[in-house]
Amino acid sequence: MTAPSNFTTFQDVQPHDAHPSFGHLILLVFGAVLEVVCVSLPGYIIARLGYFDAEKQRFLADLNMMLFTPCLIFTKLASQLNPDKLADLGIIPIIFVIQTTISWLVSRGVAKCFGFGRRPRNFVTAMGVFGNSNSLPMSLVISLSQTLKGLHWDRIPGDTDDEVAARGILYLLVFQQLGQLARWTWGLKVLLAPKSAYEEYNDEAAEEGRCHEEAQNDGEIQCLLDGVDPSQETDELDRFVYQHRPDSPTHTDNAHSIYEPAGSTPIAGGSRASPNDSEDDEHGSVWKKKSLNGYGNTLGDDLQPHFFPRLRASDNPEPPEGIKSVLVRMRRAPGKVCARICQSISAVCCCVYDTLPRPLQVLISFCARIVRSVYSFLVWIMSPALWAMLIGVLVASVPKLHSIFFDEESFMRTSVTSAIQQTGGVAVPLILVVLGANLARGTEIHEEESEIDPEEKQIGTKLLVASLISRMLLCPLIMAPILALFAKYVPVSILDDPIFVIVCFLLTGAPSALQLAQICQSNRVYETVMSKILFHSYVIWIMPSTLILVVMAMEVVEWAATS
Repeated sequence: MTAPSNFTTFQDVQPHDAHPSFGHLILLVFGAVLEVVCVSLPGYIIARLGYFDAEKQRFLADLNMMLFTPCLIFTKLASQLNPDKLADLGIIPIIFVIQTTISWLVSRGVAKCFGFGRRPRNFVTAMGVFGNSNSLPMSLVISLSQTLKGLHWDRIPGDTDDEVAARGILYLLVFQQLGQLARWTWGLKVLLAPKSAYEEYNDEAAEEGRCHEEAQNDGEIQCLLDGVDPSQETDELDRFVYQHRPDSPTHTDNAHSIYEPAGSTPIAGGSRASPNDSEDDEHGSVWKKKSLNGYGNTLGDDLQPHFFPRLRASDNPEPPEGIKSVLVRMRRAPGKVCARICQSISAVCCCVYDTLPRPLQVLISFCARIVRSVYSFLVWIMSPALWAMLIGVLVASVPKLHSIFFDEESFMRTSVTSAIQQTGGVAVPLILVVLGANLARGTEIHEEESEIDPEEKQIGTKLLVASLISRMLLCPLIMAPILALFAKYVPVSILDDPIFVIVCFLLTGAPSALQLAQICQSNRVYETVMSKILFHSYVIWIMPSTLILVVMAMEVVEWAATS
């Protein structure tokens, strides 16, 4: 049957008519996956040729996260959301918490079956809990929305393929931000913490240091038995190494060489930092500190906004002469004015604070500390993507702002909004190119086998198998019935949207997040195993996994639509 809006709804079709035949569905999914492969392939080839090293990959990934992805988030959220949809999106955090909990339980159980210790168990948990919700699922959703028929939502008259893709990206972005929050807090600080964070490995490091010290002492004893002064021998060795360095005076000009023992690195200009400079806080701000009469607290630490930089003479060198001098002084003027205003406000606040009774001072200090803690937490947790998400929600929630940015006749629509949309269109292709480069790094043969952690050599294969089983096999099998029950019995409108169900299924079996490789590289956590996991997940498992998940999602949508 054909609906008035010229598309077929799930309520009007007979069983197994809502999606193509199984053979045709395999072809469509294969085409969607092949599209992702074709976009990723140039990055893989360029990286294998040596023109796309790790630093360049990290730069492009950071640029994408700082610029292109926020633009994509803003356009998709602000254009698709409205106050009614905001309430429906509340089901996404609930599904995310359920999926994270199940993934955690599954990963811990698999790690226990393999007999892993605390550190490898945490690694397997991170691989199982943090799935990719950005590059691969986003590309698959866009491809499937253009190839699969029957994804139109009967609640939206005249639904189109582009709107289906936009809604799918919207759902993915919400999941993505929730995953980012957990990944860069729990994942970075706990599950993928560096080796030094585990006491058992610290004990091993201390034992190795003790053995090294004993060996050094044995060498000194042997030198004494041979009639050689150990300190003299060490000095001679240091002098030889120093004189043969490429940048040493002996290497460049033996006539003027003077040996100096190792010491503090000299500072340019021959000056050292003043001891008072160490009193500055980590943001480079300096504020007047006044005691609170026995309470041991400081007004400067609690009440002063610490986001105004301190002006130093070294930061503002003398401007050049002529026209450039005028331009430099004009550019520096706002900063100097702001600094003077802040100093004046600080002095007034300190004077007023000193005149208050002691209990009121304590109360104000306590409130200021809370405000500062909240501010520091927001600065730490907020990212450009989160800011874009908040701004997009704000624009979507205010009809006047929405009309200014997205009305066809609006000046902002043809200028600013159009520019943001073009910039956001770069996000997905760039993510896939970086994905291909990351996979190329995972297939490289490690020449320095001695640099691999001995523990990683011993249990690397087990870590790989446990991570793949947890992330791409057991989690989808357990989450599939839960998602089916949600789609059938939970009275939330977006659960009737076919693309939402497909998004949920794709996320349950999506490969491990690419950002985990960055965290592992930073903290030196099983880097070789991480590269192998990326290769197996995105090259070997992705085709059968995506096919099975899409088929299950379509069957669940069809089953949920029947009365």
